[in-house]
Amino acid sequence: MPALLFHPLVALAAVLTLAPFFAAAFCPAAWRKLESLSLAVRLAFPGLLGLPYLLVSVSTGLFRWRWLAVYTLLPVLIDVLLESARRTDPEQRGQWRDYLILGILGLAVDLRWFEPAWPPGLAAFNKMLLLDAGIYGFHVIRKLSGTGFDLRLRWRDLGTGFIWFALYAPLAVVLGLALGFLHWHAVLPSPVRALGAFAFTFFFIAVPEELFFRGWMQNLLERRMGRIGSLLLTAILFGLSHFNKRAVHFNWRYVLLAALAGIFYGSAWRQHRRVGASSITHALVDTVWSIWLR
Repeated sequence: MPALLFHPLVALAAVLTLAPFFAAAFCPAAWRKLESLSLAVRLAFPGLLGLPYLLVSVSTGLFRWRWLAVYTLLPVLIDVLLESARRTDPEQRGQWRDYLILGILGLAVDLRWFEPAWPPGLAAFNKMLLLDAGIYGFHVIRKLSGTGFDLRLRWRDLGTGFIWFALYAPLAVVLGLALGFLHWHAVLPSPVRALGAFAFTFFFIAVPEELFFRGWMQNLLERRMGRIGSLLLTAILFGLSHFNKRAVHFNWRYVLLAALAGIFYGSAWRQHRRVGASSITHALVDTVWSIWLR
């Protein structure tokens, strides 16, 4: 993978894939400029997400028309459905179109439906492109309120994130060790390595998952089920999304600990409705786990 990333076309594809994510996270007002475009143009615009696939596949000799169609047409279909949801559900209470899209995006990532389109080591493009499609659809077309997707962090985001991490960590360690899921490491990593692991985990694991499960899913479910019901259901679904991680078969230990973690992540998000806060909790848990307890 490192050698491939230095290929000019692959590097350009990476920039094009990450640019919408970071633009939405740090310059949310920039998306409003798209509102001046005609509806047809706004709906078709994310079809450009097929370009990173085209660049990578051509440079690696793996181009297939069907995969170009998936990454070009699926984002447009998402926009069409969410535009219909916006018109028929102006109160944003959530409807079948919203949940259908969440289901498609979530299953496509968890079950790795589209990863065969990518060369070994570059399957992360799939996750980030689908995230871009969701960001554009829910934020630009659906105009979903209350997501809290703004990574211009505030001090209270840091405080909230650390507090919920401190509440979850002792419970997770005790339960994880008792179940044989966690194992102590004898080597203490350097601060630089720990900080690098946290930064990578925050941006590329925690934020995408927190935006999906808390900013979109819990946010929508809360309008139908209330705060407690939406928190618990989202946590259960978050746990189930880990069923195939680090195991060939159903990894019930991972599911249990992830579902429990989802309660704390969801609580961190809803305290001030900030994805940044729950992502800090999430990234701290994953970093401590990967460095000291995996």
